[in-house]
Amino acid sequence: MSRKTKTFVVKDEGRDKGKHFLITEQSAAHIEDWTMRALLALGASNVDIPEGALNHGAAALVQMGLMKLFAVETERLRPLLKELMECAELVPNPQKTEVRLSYPLYEDQIEEARTLFAIKWEALKLHMDFSLAAKLSEFVEKVKANAAESIKSSMQTSPESLESSSEGA
Repeated sequence: MSRKTKTFVVKDEGRDKGKHFLITEQSAAHIEDWTMRALLALGASNVDIPEGALNHGAAALVQMGLMKLFAVETERLRPLLKELMECAELVPNPQKTEVRLSYPLYEDQIEEARTLFAIKWEALKLHMDFSLAAKLSEFVEKVKANAAESIKSSMQTSPESLESSSEGA
């Protein structure tokens, strides 16, 4: 079984600058469960969930916009965010490529709050395949724009047709 991984290096200035973290994709069952709990938390927080969203899992969450997670009550959101950290490990010596050791994260290994946010964001991107979601979203927007343009052009009448219709009256 090969899961996707990514190495996240903190580039921001601060106490975590240069630290390496290994983020490993969790199982499909785990992510499906996490996504369902996130969607249900959104619904319980009165965020409008599109019909059929539960059938589309992570793609629905991406389509709705992850920023909507901030509408979720803290008590419901905190465990979901904490769970994202379970797939991240600290890589204490990234130069040793022959045996790459990594360790589970502990709160005191990260010294900047922005590093915590960045790791969670990287974990979400790894699991939600944002490149695919972005392409789908872009495609949908193009289809909408083309449909609107098509409707607009079919509703417009040329000056010649307006003149001929007024002459006949």
